[in-house]
Amino acid sequence: MPKTILLLLLSIQNFVSFSQKITLVTSGSKTSLRGLSVVNNNIIWASGSNGTVAKSTNGGINWQWMKVTGFEKNDFRDIEAFDSNTAIIMCIASPAYILKTTDGGDSWKTVFIDTAKEMFLDAMYFKDDNNGIVIGDPINNKTFIATTNNGGKTWLKQDSTTILANGEAFFASSGSNVLVNKNNTYFVSGGIKSKLYTNYTATEIPILQGLESTGANSIAIYKNNEIIVGGDFAKDTSTYQNCVLYNTKYKKISLPKNPPNGYRSCVTFIKKETAISCGLNGVDISYDAGKNWQLISKEGFNVVAKAKKGTAIFLAGGKGKIGVLRK
Repeated sequence: MPKTILLLLLSIQNFVSFSQKITLVTSGSKTSLRGLSVVNNNIIWASGSNGTVAKSTNGGINWQWMKVTGFEKNDFRDIEAFDSNTAIIMCIASPAYILKTTDGGDSWKTVFIDTAKEMFLDAMYFKDDNNGIVIGDPINNKTFIATTNNGGKTWLKQDSTTILANGEAFFASSGSNVLVNKNNTYFVSGGIKSKLYTNYTATEIPILQGLESTGANSIAIYKNNEIIVGGDFAKDTSTYQNCVLYNTKYKKISLPKNPPNGYRSCVTFIKKETAISCGLNGVDISYDAGKNWQLISKEGFNVVAKAKKGTAIFLAGGKGKIGVLRK
């Protein structure tokens, strides 16, 4: 390739990369947001600590902040929204609750409760309007799993056969360490041991592990490409083994050439091979399915999500901070 053409391509790539920026649309609320569900370009829901739920119906211009009555001290680490009226929130520690609203958050109905002292729910995923799964930290070394097939009206605990190692569990950091893709269930664990589970079968991955603060936090899939991110949230600037790539077609596990710029709690594909990842010290973007990452913001966020029906990409984090990716 002629040198002039190569330089032109590189300049175009740099222009595209740095044209992406994060714009804050709201902040200052006394809550740490870790749940985020973007229904379309207009409807966005978020959930977090202190019993807080937030909703926008005009693309993030205005926000309605809600306290769930009776749950003002609870931490809702994940949320799944279906429209401006219907959403499901997940409360982490014992007693573990799942609540559902059908009136825009004016009232919430308890659809699941478990009072076992070991209960700790971590993440929730719906592959469509009816079928969902929630995972939780292991009880007697077995992964806690519950599923629904009626839009979260009722949940059924599954007899899990997935045995986790001592010190292996799940992070409730962004609600994105479990997903269902083409009827295959994926989740990633963290802690002393960190693994990828595909249909409940474990695969060893070269992500940082060995401490309670280490391991995988999030997984994203597009066609044959899987991206797993994590690291050590106690050392959030470290790039060491904080991202793993898995090509399912060739069964090849690899590390990025240029990894994300620190610990990352969430990753998602936003189109084809373009992915975005966020963590405590910033936001990165990749245009080649995770092989190379570029920092586009030093603003910290816990979770990032793309619209289910649309192109909007929103982020949420501490102190009620919500941002949007702009071109």
